Amino acid sequence: MTTHEILGKQVAMPVQIRKATAFMAMYSVPTAAAQGLIDPTGLEILQFRPGRGLCGLVFVDYVDGDLGPYNEFGVVFMVRDHRTRGGSVPADLRALATGGAGALIHQLPVDGDFTLAAGRGIWGFPKVLADFTADHASDVKHASVGQDGRLIVDLRVKKGLRVPGGSTGTTMQAYSHIDAITRCTSWEMNPSGVRTRLGGAEVTLGTHPIADELRSLGLPRRALMTTAIPDLKMTFGDATVV
Repeated sequence: MTTHEILGKQVAMPVQIRKATAFMAMYSVPTAAAQGLIDPTGLEILQFRPGRGLCGLVFVDYVDGDLGPYNEFGVVFMVRDHRTRGGSVPADLRALATGGAGALIHQLPVDGDFTLAAGRGIWGFPKVLADFTADHASDVKHASVGQDGRLIVDLRVKKGLRVPGGSTGTTMQAYSHIDAITRCTSWEMNPSGVRTRLGGAEVTLGTHPIADELRSLGLPRRALMTTAIPDLKMTFGDATVV
């Protein structure tokens, strides 16, 4: 077992998240524009159809975990495995279906000092402090995040249908990039009570630079699909440099 000292406290690996709730909206975005944003990582945007990639906006309320309670907002791109270069749409779709794709955590505002220090220090996640309002309990999930008085994103997700077998655990590779270093972390998720639907999102962008990035991808627009997870357990291993 490895440990990391964060703000005077020892954090043992792997980090356990025993209870969280989350909701997200997934969008189709232009591959070229998305690739331009992530080029410094050395990774490649996965294409689910020619010229189009996938970008997720996700709000998470961490209720009980090794890093304490906090709120988080993520801008996530689906990417090819870092060992894969120049793939094709059929190969990318197979990777999505079989768990061979990765998730690049491109932006990650949070509202806790300890999780910020741990996220940046252990995994290289691009965490920054921000302000949140969030309602994960209502049928229509709603959250907003801002920084320095400027709105980043306001997102509403309507109620979807229960997913059969929605409690199946999955493991994927989470990528991060700060200080010119790209890292890969094993990320295990065990969801319960998953609901999903086509569309179902209302997104408002503010005046923050992250909002401007999302506009450069063509947002706001209709979401491909939305998902809500009322009970989510997660495990994060150590990061490796790629």
